[in-house]
Amino acid sequence: MTDTFDSQKVRAADWFRDLRNQIVAAFEDLEASHSEGPLADADPGTFEVTETKRTSDDGSDAGGGLMSVMRGGRVFEKVGVNISTVYGTLGERAQNAMAARKGIPGMKDDPRFWASGISLVAHMQNPHAPAVHMNTRMFWTPHAWWFGGGSDLNPCIEYPEDTAHFHDQQKAHLDPHGADLYPRLKEWADEYFYIPHRHRARGVGGIFMDDHCTGDWDADLALTQDIGRAFLPAYLPLVEKRRVQDWSEADKDAQLVHRGLYAEYNLVYDRGTKFGLETGHDANAVLMSLPPLAKWI
Repeated sequence: MTDTFDSQKVRAADWFRDLRNQIVAAFEDLEASHSEGPLADADPGTFEVTETKRTSDDGSDAGGGLMSVMRGGRVFEKVGVNISTVYGTLGERAQNAMAARKGIPGMKDDPRFWASGISLVAHMQNPHAPAVHMNTRMFWTPHAWWFGGGSDLNPCIEYPEDTAHFHDQQKAHLDPHGADLYPRLKEWADEYFYIPHRHRARGVGGIFMDDHCTGDWDADLALTQDIGRAFLPAYLPLVEKRRVQDWSEADKDAQLVHRGLYAEYNLVYDRGTKFGLETGHDANAVLMSLPPLAKWI
C-alpha cells in the first residue's frame, strides 16, 4: 500500500508542476503579444522564479517548491504561480499543533502528512481585466487522503458576458464527471469566498471543493485535473479582450478598493493561507496572493 501511495503522490505532484508550466508559458505569451492599448510600449513582464524550502524543527528537509512571480508587466501588475510539495509532522511547532491538526482524522495519534499543489493569483494592470485565483491540491495522511481546489473570478468592474464565459468553461469541464458537480461546486465557492464582515462576496464566484475523497483515487485525480484544465480557457479570453481597453482614474480607484476586499479575505478567512503559515511554509510564498497596491475608504 505504501508503494501505491508513493506512486500516487508522484503523479499528483508531477501534474501540478505540468499545470504550472503551462500557465507560466501562457501568461508570458500574453505579455509578449500585448501590442496595442495601455502599456503596450512598456517592456513585457517575465516570471522571477525562486526555490522555496521548508525544514523541520530539527533542521531536516521537509519539502518546498517554486515561487514564480511576475511584477510590473504590460498586462499583469502582479501574478504568482506557486507549486509546493511539503511533508513531515503536521503542526510540529508546539504553538501551532492544535490549530494545524484540528478537524483532520487520526492526526492526534499519527500527525505525519504530505501535501502538494499549485496556487495562482493574478492582479492586473488594466482595471477592466479581472483578477483571478486558482488552486488545486492533494493532501495525504496515514489515515486519509483528499483533493481540493477550484478557481474564482474577481473583477472590480464586472462584465456579465465575462462572468458567463468563466462559469460556462467551469461547467463544461466538470459535466463529464457528473451533472451534479458544477452546481454543487459553484454553490460551495459562493459560500467559501464570502466576506462575512462586509456582507458580500469577494468576486463573481467560480467553483471550489475541499476534502474531496470518493475512495476512487484515479477518479478524484481526474476531476482535480479537469478543474485545473478549465482555468486557461476560462480566463485567457477575458484578459485578451480587456487588456486593450482604456481606463480612467476612477476605474483605477475602483480596482484598488476592490483589492482591499481581496486582501481582507485572504488574511482573515482563507484556509490555505492559515495552513501555510501554521505549518511553517515560506511566508513570502504563502502571502504571494496579496495585491501590490490596495486602498481602503
